[in-house]
Amino acid sequence: MCSILHIIGGVMNIAEIGQKVAQQRVALGISQERLAKLSDLSRSTIHHLEHGTLHEIGAAKLFKLLSLLDIQLKTESEVTKPHALEMASRSASVSYKTTISPQELEESLITGKIEPRTISHLATLIDELPLSLIVLVVKEISQRHKIPPKKIWSHIYSWANQFKSPRLAWQ
Repeated sequence: MCSILHIIGGVMNIAEIGQKVAQQRVALGISQERLAKLSDLSRSTIHHLEHGTLHEIGAAKLFKLLSLLDIQLKTESEVTKPHALEMASRSASVSYKTTISPQELEESLITGKIEPRTISHLATLIDELPLSLIVLVVKEISQRHKIPPKKIWSHIYSWANQFKSPRLAWQ
């Protein structure tokens, strides 16, 4: 009765994991309280995990729980997300009258050069865009232009320093 939880593109959604835990627990005829005792977790943790309201659980605890329930994680690389650059340019432009086109963003990330009218867009990208989206943008540009990702990251780190970004990821 092994259950497999597919993680696509490295994105692990705790709410989905909680649903799978609940399904497997019920299928095995185990109460939340019993599962808590078996896994050395609190019943409250089990409850919040199953209801998608648990914000964090350590990897060791999670893997122990999944192993106990015979749930296997299977990771698969997402085939492609070719629109990361487009999503990033739109997201970086949301609060501004002018936009930064995907081509302008790509050019800036490749060369490290910033057009004065795009400074605020790039600062928004660095400070506010989800890091997972930034990673996908770097991957997309790197693959398309056969550029080492390290070069693109160096431009991002340089801009973060130049803009005095408060985001901990860049410090």
